[in-house]
Amino acid sequence: MTKTLDVITIGRSSVDLYGAQVGGRLEDMGGFHKYIGGSPTNIAAGTARLGLKSALITRVGDEHMGRFIREELAREGVNVEGVKTDPERLTALVILGIRDQHQFPLIFYRENCADMALDESDIDEAFIASSRSIVVTGTHLSHARTEAAVLKALKFAKKHGLQCALDIDYRPNLWGLSGHGDGENRFIASDAVTAKLQNHLHYFDLIVGTEEEFHIAGGTSDTVAALRAVRAVSKATLVCKRGAMGAVAFTGAVPDSLDDGESGPGFPIEVFNVLGAGDGFFSGLLKGWLTGQNWPTSLMYANACGAFAVSRHGCTPAYPSWEELQFFLKRGVKEKALRKDRELEQIHWATNRKGDWSTMRVFAFDHRMQLEDIPGADPKKIGKFKELCLEAAAKVADGKPGYGLLCDSRLGRDALYAAAGQGLWIGRPVEWPGSRPLTLEPEIGPDFGGLDEWPLDHVVKVLCFYHPDDTAEMKAEQEAVVTRLFHACRRNRLEFLLEVIPSKVAPVNDQTTADIITRFYDIGVYPDWWKLEPMTTEAAWKAASNAITTRDPHTRGIVVLGLGSGESELAESFSEAARHPLVRGFAVGRTIFAEPARKWMAGEVTDAAAVDEMAGNFDRLCKVWDKARAAAEKGSA
Repeated sequence: MTKTLDVITIGRSSVDLYGAQVGGRLEDMGGFHKYIGGSPTNIAAGTARLGLKSALITRVGDEHMGRFIREELAREGVNVEGVKTDPERLTALVILGIRDQHQFPLIFYRENCADMALDESDIDEAFIASSRSIVVTGTHLSHARTEAAVLKALKFAKKHGLQCALDIDYRPNLWGLSGHGDGENRFIASDAVTAKLQNHLHYFDLIVGTEEEFHIAGGTSDTVAALRAVRAVSKATLVCKRGAMGAVAFTGAVPDSLDDGESGPGFPIEVFNVLGAGDGFFSGLLKGWLTGQNWPTSLMYANACGAFAVSRHGCTPAYPSWEELQFFLKRGVKEKALRKDRELEQIHWATNRKGDWSTMRVFAFDHRMQLEDIPGADPKKIGKFKELCLEAAAKVADGKPGYGLLCDSRLGRDALYAAAGQGLWIGRPVEWPGSRPLTLEPEIGPDFGGLDEWPLDHVVKVLCFYHPDDTAEMKAEQEAVVTRLFHACRRNRLEFLLEVIPSKVAPVNDQTTADIITRFYDIGVYPDWWKLEPMTTEAAWKAASNAITTRDPHTRGIVVLGLGSGESELAESFSEAARHPLVRGFAVGRTIFAEPARKWMAGEVTDAAAVDEMAGNFDRLCKVWDKARAAAEKGSA
């Protein structure tokens, strides 16, 4: 049958709760970051980031954490057909921390967890046959039920000609050899575990492990002897990870010295966090192995991916995209603490963002000052009206992709809360309306710590009235706020949208906006999104687009704002903007809501009538944009 997948991983799937503070005990952690975890889950995501078509077979609970894993895997591009929902058991959790460069305490919460309920009924022959390879991890050989499921998958794999790989992934306490507080322990000798592993090693074409993991697989603490014991029962290529010394591959007889195996170049970097490094390594190795690279090249990929992993916080979030890996291999190490390499971190962030927002039809009702000025308006009525705006946006979107909203939390909190989970792009302003020099809403706080409370799918939007002819003092003050806000967004894992409107400050020409864009890049601000006023000439749009793409080829793009223009004026500006591919769409507000808001605040129309009128206005603008884009694409074909 047709092979639609490159690799299926099988086994553990958990939620990792990573201590946000570094250098302290788990007992002293004040907060945690939530990531997907478990070796097969990490490898599935890691290989997807490198461009392989990956899938996972596991079980998750029928609750919030299980849904998180499923949704996060889908965002990473992993096929989740094999992720089954267990109606009785909870999703596994792992609590982890970074004590120092040598100690990484962790606690497994896996008592009767969902992934350990995986059984033979979860293994579908057609699904296995659709892949070129499968990857098994050692933990699921530790219990009879999961072992039976793994063996069924391996037998189907052999029947259909798949390549089979084993990550020994030895955790003694997951084999019942030590207590809950011993999660960090990587080795306890066990004849029973050795015998279990050796019973199944003959199935595999590739076996990967650390020296200690080969010690358990081979039944001896002499690494060469252990590798030879594994070789005695398996023809697999053996890849032995040696920490800072890199890794070696043995395709045939094991020599007297590990140094005589095939190896790839290593990377001298600072170790920050070893947790998940092996899964990153395996992801890179699979990329090479499954694309037909030789072992030195495959090991180079693996070593580089492992280097990324040990340099960053978290497991899956640390793994590189294919674009990032290629850049790193070409450029090399400039800063041994890779997480502090700004050029590399920008590529990491930009090429691993989730979601397809190549089309943006955004209803902007984040206005505060303009709504407060309407006769009859008060904060309570404005909040209710913003809920009606959300209804209108959702009515037009109707579950289709490419729609969004801009809404504030000071007056529009309830609408903002209600927007969650509807599949809409959500932008949220932070500037104090009309401020120049730029100041922020009080909720952000003087330390910008208010961003810590934001959901990760909210995009931070800031409007800055900035012009190249501003005084040096005005520029410095505004640039300082924008720069600090940008870095606060990155620290809080939030996307950043920078809106600039120079025409409200002073006259503009075709180069004005491009000069502003260049200036912000020059001071180290890399917005995920740009929101720009409607420019009327092709030269102005070209200059702005070129200023962005030459500095940030991975940008999300531009949305064009409306400035309260009428529909006919917007149609004209959309026609010009849509000719430039970097413009993804629009974010327009007053054209949609101004008249309905006036009538609703005065009690002249019902809620339903206001929603219908705004939905009609929004829908017409969406059609105008889509028509303009289609015409532009047809004209360039």
